[in-house]
Formats: sequence, structure tokens, C-alpha cells
Amino acid sequence: MFTDVLSRKWLACLGLGLLLLVSQAARAESREIDWLELMPAEDLALLETMPEIEHEGDGPPLLPDEIMTGRVVPEMGNVEGRIPGFVVPLKTTDDMRILEFFLVPYYGACIHVPPPPPNQIIHVKYHEGFTLEALYDPVWIEGELVIERTENDLGTSSYSMVAQSVEPYTE
Repeated sequence: MFTDVLSRKWLACLGLGLLLLVSQAARAESREIDWLELMPAEDLALLETMPEIEHEGDGPPLLPDEIMTGRVVPEMGNVEGRIPGFVVPLKTTDDMRILEFFLVPYYGACIHVPPPPPNQIIHVKYHEGFTLEALYDPVWIEGELVIERTENDLGTSSYSMVAQSVEPYTE
């Protein structure tokens, strides 16, 4: 009887240990999301066939209205993964910890007009907050991507995420 109790406890510990190893391995191999996966095929085709943007004239170059609709890829909703990008702060603490931001695929997006299409902007909340040396330092964010529209003076996003982690970008 004593041996049965010991062997059940040992099996339970072994099972728990294996579960922890598997969950750590899954986290270490988190799916990497590519920015182009967030753009529907019709938007990608529009972007690829666009004439070269002229940077002369009075105002900033504008993207076609069809690309700015914010169409999404339904299959990307509720996808767990990580994606690299640049931070456009929306909410910070007094000690400059960033709590809420837009993640964008290239430096200067949303700050230099025009902003990227809404399906190329992710609205991110990170309750722990983090600091950046400079806004041109890219980061990895990890969490569950959700289809959710967010409008702000700086831009509009078609996707959002409550980040589980924010780390400096490394290849």
C-alpha cells in the first residue's frame, strides 16, 4: 500500500514535470507572425500594383482609400504568437514605462504621415509596462492576436493584443 501511494505520487510528479517541459517548449517555439499575414489578398494585390509614390507637392503621399478600409484576415483572429515591430506610445506612466502602444511594421509609422493601413497596426496593452532606449529600437511582442478595431488620433488599428511579453528585437 505504501508503495502504491509512492508510485502514484511519483507518477503525478513526473506528469507535472513533463507538462511543464512541454509548455516551456511550446512557448519557446511560439509562432512567428508575419506582417503580410495580417493583410487580405486583395489589399496585398492593391499594394503590389500601386504606382511609385511621388514625394513632391504640398501634402504627404497618400495610400489608396481601398487599402485604408481596415479589412482583416479572419484566420488571424485568436492566433497565439509573436511579431516584431516598432512602438508608437499611446499611454505611459510618470516614470516613462509604456503601458499601451501601437505596434507598426516600420520605424516612424503613425508619426510621419500617412499611417500604415489599419491591418498593419496592432493596438497593444502591456500591463507590466516597459521602457525603450529609443523609439527606433524594434521589439518582439507575444500574446494572442485579436481582431478588434481601435481608433486614435495617431491611427486606426484592425488588430489588438494584450501582450504577455515585450522584449528587445533579436533575429
